[in-house]
Amino acid sequence: MKLAERMSRLGTETAFEVLAKARALESQGKEVVHLEIGEPDFDTPVHVVTEGAESLRSGFTHYSPSPGIPELRSAIARFAGAKRGLNFSPDQVVVTPGGKPIMFFVLLALAEEGDEVIYPNPGFPIYESMINFSGARAVPTPLREENRFRLDIDELAGLITSKTRLLILNSPANPTGGVLERADLQRIAALAVEHDLVVLSDEIYSEILYEGEHVSIAEFPDMAERTIILDGFSKTYAMTGWRLGYGIMPTELVPSISRLVTNSVSCTATAVQRAGVAALAGPQDAVRGMVEEFRRRRDVIVNGLNAIPRIRCAMPAGAFYAFPYVGAVGMDCRKFADYLLYEAGVATLSGTSFGSYGEGYLRLSYANSVENIEKALDRIDGAVRRLKLVNSG
Repeated sequence: MKLAERMSRLGTETAFEVLAKARALESQGKEVVHLEIGEPDFDTPVHVVTEGAESLRSGFTHYSPSPGIPELRSAIARFAGAKRGLNFSPDQVVVTPGGKPIMFFVLLALAEEGDEVIYPNPGFPIYESMINFSGARAVPTPLREENRFRLDIDELAGLITSKTRLLILNSPANPTGGVLERADLQRIAALAVEHDLVVLSDEIYSEILYEGEHVSIAEFPDMAERTIILDGFSKTYAMTGWRLGYGIMPTELVPSISRLVTNSVSCTATAVQRAGVAALAGPQDAVRGMVEEFRRRRDVIVNGLNAIPRIRCAMPAGAFYAFPYVGAVGMDCRKFADYLLYEAGVATLSGTSFGSYGEGYLRLSYANSVENIEKALDRIDGAVRRLKLVNSG
């Protein structure tokens, strides 16, 4: 069967490929510590689960409006607006099954062949994949460790051309844990206004922050009308399997994005949306507790990595990923990730899974217990020391 040419432009998410390899090893009796998957290892808060189950029992099992049920759109507008100091209308909200559809639909609605889209690299791999699939040209803006994995604004300015249509931001960031500061976003906002750019601001990790404040680029003058905020429930409320995300955007874009929802998935599951209302309106204690536990794990994994020969790791300011430099171990990062999986039983992702500027790095998710993180650190330490002995021999 001959596939359409555009399928060759569609990438993937390496985490699921590594997970499959790890599961195959486990089926053979090998123990694997999983640091590859980017999902909280906590349960969804009880009151959210209760609302979802009750909604199913109460008959909320039918179609809903494509942009989302009014109750959830209103709850999102209130919650997101209060957090960012902005007044959002429910009419600006589109609810989707997960956050990825917002990326895809925005690119399909706004970018076309000949346009350029600037995106962070290393960054979430679906950005580049979906830009390419849309027919636009993907233009990477590098994130470097020496800049705490923040954008170099002068370098970004040099990438903007007359063809630039869209800029993608992600803060706190996957895979680096980097966070853009208010001064960074102020300068980026000025560039967006000057060059008439639309900004897709991926803020899915906005609640998982260990220092400073979360700032949205939509808060700056003249940016609300040119910013699409992507957020959701997967990371904050440990709801990855529920598939519930949303976009907040200028009202004139909502009909087009809603039409894409209609044409692709019809709507997001009604009972899941009602659970989302409960998540936003209910107690936030579970979220705060999860973030504090992530902070504890962050300190364990970063300090442990920095104690291993030939590895260094910057302290992430947000999300739940460590992004250590492993370029001194004597092999490229993809081979090293395979070596750790097959020889040490530790599943990680190579930095190049997130773009070419990730060479020399690994991504380790610390959404795992301290006990398992310490076990993984011991195994990585042993694996690196064995490499040293082999190389010196």
